[in-house]
Amino acid sequence: MEPAAITAGLDGSPESLAAAHWAAAEADRRGVALRLLHAWVLLVPEQEGVPAEKDQDYWAKRIVHAAQTEVHQRFPDLAIVEELVAEEPVTALLRAADDSAVVVLGSRGLDRLQSFFLGDIGLHVAGRAARPVVLVRAGAAPAGDVVLAAGLHRPSEELYAFAFAAAAARAVPLRVVHGSPLPVQAYAPWGVDPEVAGALQQAAEAELRAALRRWCAAYPEVTVVESVRMESPAHAVARAARGAGLLVCGRRRHHPALTPRLGSVVQAAIHHAPCPVAVVPHD
Repeated sequence: MEPAAITAGLDGSPESLAAAHWAAAEADRRGVALRLLHAWVLLVPEQEGVPAEKDQDYWAKRIVHAAQTEVHQRFPDLAIVEELVAEEPVTALLRAADDSAVVVLGSRGLDRLQSFFLGDIGLHVAGRAARPVVLVRAGAAPAGDVVLAAGLHRPSEELYAFAFAAAAARAVPLRVVHGSPLPVQAYAPWGVDPEVAGALQQAAEAELRAALRRWCAAYPEVTVVESVRMESPAHAVARAARGAGLLVCGRRRHHPALTPRLGSVVQAAIHHAPCPVAVVPHD
């Protein structure tokens, strides 16, 4: 059963406000409610008769109410639920993901060193949430095609379903991108062997077409553009995201021990893609 809400996490930043607007548009498309969530561990119980200047929760309430006011002006008929919780943000957002169709968060596109030291909440939630997480930058253009970062090893039902449904809902083409670096045997003493490289690319293109066949039949209204690039998947996906309206990437729910929860492709997408990035968990 489809959860009955899209959740946007708020922290008062321009990025989180952009996330609220993106989440509102998605909730409106799906015909579900929008939940505006702000988590502050120092939140105190509601007290009657306390003037605003003495209310410890004043700024927390203002963050949520300001976002609600802006969203309501654009989507006056959208059901909006405001929620303040006394929890750490990551804990609250992971719990909210359990009963949300999608969790939407603001993203500053931090580089890896900054993310390591600052502990970017979006990375933690995207790497552990039970549902898809969309990371939105402030000023990200909402228009454009949907781009799917497709792997050919065990193609994911959840990932393909999310990408095709997103393209269909927006009435835009779906660009499916697969990147694969050339193996050692593709190189000769003088450089890349064009025959070997061409054969490898044709084989990958055939495998990608086979993986997409059932989904193209299920979504005949979606125009699908396939692209196989003989380069690292991270570079191929980051390049394809330019001009996109949404980039869809996958992560495995059950990842091997001692490995990052987010792979190199998702990391590259989050840090470098100018458009919103959807991270879809799958088996």
